Amino acid sequence: MSREYSGKRVVIYTSYLDSNLPRRLGRRISREEAVPNPRIEELYEAALELGLNPEIEKEARHPRTWFTHRGRIIVDKVASKQELLRLIASRVREKRKKRR
Repeated sequence: MSREYSGKRVVIYTSYLDSNLPRRLGRRISREEAVPNPRIEELYEAALELGLNPEIEKEARHPRTWFTHRGRIIVDKVASKQELLRLIASRVREKRKKRR
């Protein structure tokens, strides 16, 4: 993470929330809380609805999955990183249920 964000912003890669990935490849929350194949746009919309002032970096790669271009978002730090991940994942799940 860039030092300029330290303490104020949090970097969230799509792999942090992907229920199809094992923890060794970057998933940060439990499979039950995570969502399958999250898209960067979904994370952005969820963070926007939560008022987290998100920014997208589409060309960013998670170090453990450097061979994929899945991107990341950067959001305001209003809670711990774990809490933010859970909030965003639950919002993405809710939005997916509404689309069905």
